[in-house]
Amino acid sequence: MNMKKPFVLFYALLFCSVVVAQQNITVSGNVINEVTGLPMQAASVFAQNTTIGTATSAEGNFTLQLPAGGYDLIVSYTGYRTESRRITSADASEKITIKLKEKEKELEAVAIISTNEVVDGFAKYGQFFKEEFIGKTNNSALCNIQNPEVLHFFYSKKRNRLKITATEPLIMKNDGLGYNIKYTLDSFVHEYKTALTIYTGYPLFENIAADSMQIKRWELSRSEAYRGSMLHFMRSIFNKSIKEQAFEVQFIIKENEKESALKLKDVYGAINYAKDDSTNTVEILPNQNNVGVLYLGAKPSITYTKENAGEPTDFKFSMLAFKQNESIVIEQNGYFYEQNDVISSGYWAWDKIAEMLPYDYREEAR
Repeated sequence: MNMKKPFVLFYALLFCSVVVAQQNITVSGNVINEVTGLPMQAASVFAQNTTIGTATSAEGNFTLQLPAGGYDLIVSYTGYRTESRRITSADASEKITIKLKEKEKELEAVAIISTNEVVDGFAKYGQFFKEEFIGKTNNSALCNIQNPEVLHFFYSKKRNRLKITATEPLIMKNDGLGYNIKYTLDSFVHEYKTALTIYTGYPLFENIAADSMQIKRWELSRSEAYRGSMLHFMRSIFNKSIKEQAFEVQFIIKENEKESALKLKDVYGAINYAKDDSTNTVEILPNQNNVGVLYLGAKPSITYTKENAGEPTDFKFSMLAFKQNESIVIEQNGYFYEQNDVISSGYWAWDKIAEMLPYDYREEAR
């Protein structure tokens, strides 16, 4: 197996999974101005990477009904800093108060002056952005940006770096999976020296209305996108069904600049699987930092194998790089934290926004 890693993508706040429990939780709270303490009406409140969101009332209050599990609660308001709060089923019993702080325009101006905005940036870098952000899969060809005018492109010649910001949430229509996506882009940076792309943000999904035949086609496409994804993998870890779900886990050992794969006889022992029944979460801490994940249930995209000569053609291969001595905790809906403690490469890094599914996605029985 060729362990070349042509794509490396730092995933923060970009993961989703099938919901494995039917019970719901109610999360409620209020949003106030940090300085004045006054309630903020019409603030956007949503569980990132789901189809569930709302706006605050005149009193700044909100209520969300969520499937049991873990989420990042996102609160945004024009002219204010976006706030994120991790929530779990345990938070259903208490009211949450979110304080929003006004953006510091002076600091923003300094940051923008440090690089030069590209005139007609979308015309020059738009296709590159689409490929790095939306992807190059079959579904990506059916995923279109509805408001490209909100994007601003800054290129630093000194650092050989492209930075992209958005003045408003990016609106995308994914006709491949049947979702409208409202994506609050936090940052997008591409380092040309290392070919490393880093982006973070907060997606909110909305089902596209359609007739029953189209919905059935989307259900099949969603199932195909889910099978073998990181989302599918996290769920299979939680349920101790890695093998049954057609995954194989290996440790990637690096020695003298060479890599070799070590098959695991006891996967759950090797990743130090620990279930906490009181919180209904699973903690894992792999004995090796670099974990190879093979999905044997489907072959990789032809486009992927053409672009990455030498990569496996009979199965999808991805790798997770864990921080030294840092565990992750997996919730029952596949959400895990800390998400910025894991770097993905290989096939999962190639699958991008066009293949994403919301946390409240439920796979239909086949």
